[in-house]
Amino acid sequence: MSTPPIQWYPGHIAKAEKALVEQLKKVDVVLEVRDARIPRSSHHPQTQQWVGDKPHVLVLNRIDLVTPVSHQLWLDALKAEGQVPYCTDAQHGKGIKAVIKAAEKVGVSINQRRRDRGMRPRPVRAVVLGFPNVGKSALINRLLKRRMVESARRPGVTRQLRWVRVSQDLDLLDTPGVLPAKLNDQEAAYKLAICDDIGTAAYDNQLVAIALINLLQQLSNCERPSGFIPDDILATRYQLNPAAITAEDYLAKAALQKHQGNLERMAHHILTDFRKGSLGKITLELPHVCEVSSQDRKHRNPSG
Repeated sequence: MSTPPIQWYPGHIAKAEKALVEQLKKVDVVLEVRDARIPRSSHHPQTQQWVGDKPHVLVLNRIDLVTPVSHQLWLDALKAEGQVPYCTDAQHGKGIKAVIKAAEKVGVSINQRRRDRGMRPRPVRAVVLGFPNVGKSALINRLLKRRMVESARRPGVTRQLRWVRVSQDLDLLDTPGVLPAKLNDQEAAYKLAICDDIGTAAYDNQLVAIALINLLQQLSNCERPSGFIPDDILATRYQLNPAAITAEDYLAKAALQKHQGNLERMAHHILTDFRKGSLGKITLELPHVCEVSSQDRKHRNPSG
């Protein structure tokens, strides 16, 4: 089935991106927030361009929605790439102190240089970047220990750039979720839609639900580390075995069982279950190291 491309670039995002480029000149450290369920797909392709030579703190949010096995595999893979991720569940305040310390650590060296030049110390200026709805505002509210910026589990809530004081040592710039001008990687775009990390106007629920079913089928059938995702996810939740049928047929059969054949209601049902964690703790992407290892095994043993 041919799937239409997902594209979404509303005016407030385009305007905010221009303002962001200007504000980045004042920033000392970049906090990049990614969705732990899709660590690769939720990495904005322009991040490196924005970060430049500034210190970069990588935050993996929503670790409460992934299994410990998949979480550790991603930590190992990212560390092998030279990154040290800080892991948070911003909704419940887990991992927040470590992020604060990482940002404030940058300020120590900055203020030492200022003192050497006869200048007064100042708070370190950090910016929080990431796709819509990956949890940036929730993270800032936890850093502040109060509801200072509007936060909700839907994309597009933060509409403008805003500086907030976290402590005498740290200022944070909250930014709207920024999407690329064009979503060239459509596999990643569908994963962002599955995780509700882009606006609903960008996609068709049924197509995104089919993409999720297909991904879960692939993950269930591929060679993967034990405990990476729960076994028999779809069969357990919907009492319908996904084996030997297409994702489109699965959605149709599940709709007949659960919603009198209403495909839209069933699509919404499945996506909501995934987003709330009702399907279990699930990571939709294997780390590169696992994928390479799997390919190597196939080359060594083609019949396997």
